[in-house]
Amino acid sequence: MDHATPLEQALHAARALVLADLVAGEVAEADVVSLVEDSVTHRRWWVEQWPEGVDYLAGLVAQDVQDALLEKYGRWPLCPVCAHGDPHSLDVEPELGPDPHWVCSEAGVRVAAVGGLGPVFGRR
Repeated sequence: MDHATPLEQALHAARALVLADLVAGEVAEADVVSLVEDSVTHRRWWVEQWPEGVDYLAGLVAQDVQDALLEKYGRWPLCPVCAHGDPHSLDVEPELGPDPHWVCSEAGVRVAAVGGLGPVFGRR
């Protein structure tokens, strides 16, 4: 029987979704996974201060990791939709809301739910 609190369940779910996308993009190296853990730690504190934000955790963790990767490594995840122009990353929408998705702002299309990039990148 699982006795995890709703907060812990939401944090585990957010971690799993973002890790799935990192694996799909083949960037789930140890130092990158550490960025996920750093975000989860920060967001645990954040949602303890604002419990109504629990439904926003997956999108926020995805954005945190995306921002940290940009600072250290470059854009992630790269847009698989646009074959022309300069490479650009997908964005998380809504920025603060439930049911976050990766979207291409340039083409105006929803690419995948956070955690759902595997099929987009040809992975299970």
